[in-house]
Amino acid sequence: MKNLKYLLFGVLFGVVLTKTEVISWWRIQEMFRFQSFHMYGVIGSAVVVGMLSVFILKKTGAKSIDGEELTFGVKKFDKGNIIGGLIFGIGWGITGACPGPMMALVGSGITIMVLAIISAVAGTWVYGLLRNKLPH
Repeated sequence: MKNLKYLLFGVLFGVVLTKTEVISWWRIQEMFRFQSFHMYGVIGSAVVVGMLSVFILKKTGAKSIDGEELTFGVKKFDKGNIIGGLIFGIGWGITGACPGPMMALVGSGITIMVLAIISAVAGTWVYGLLRNKLPH
């Protein structure tokens, strides 16, 4: 029953991504070509909502869906963040999708995205193998 909550939230998230056209390859290409504000508006709105949500969660001492205490650690920034961001951005530009929308695209019937998901999982696996040798 616990996992059903996560499944329902994931389906709702996929519906929102689809209805807002965030999974549209054309919208993503418009963004990378600086031809439309649509994606920047969606991403900017998500950043603002995320910031406000974390602020409220910290101030109210809210707990997780399972009743556990929420913790927010300090993240260290280094050159690995830039390298990883570039790799992520190149993959996003080539496939036209980042990880969340990939699932929604498969659910929408664009089954070629299964290859992108397999590639993303393989990339994560390779990162896990090489993690100790990479700049952190």
